[in-house]
Amino acid sequence: MTSQIRSIIAKTVELPAGIDSLTDTADLYEAGMTSFGSVQLMLALEEAFDVEFPERMLNRKLFSSVASISAALDELVAERAES
Repeated sequence: MTSQIRSIIAKTVELPAGIDSLTDTADLYEAGMTSFGSVQLMLALEEAFDVEFPERMLNRKLFSSVASISAALDELVAERAES
């Protein structure tokens, strides 16, 4: 899943150094992601994974790294499978 997330980040967020130079735990905001970029990323992730981020997840911390995004998506995909 992380490779798909990285691909989506590369397509939707302009990072000066690029996503390939960052670890999964690197802070995307420190790497240059803007608030507008995080909204674009959220929408792209929702479309790609057929999920909707609930209001409780809409915060800066969730979108701050590939690892945190992956954990949230794992949770959302698991919830969808249970319903």
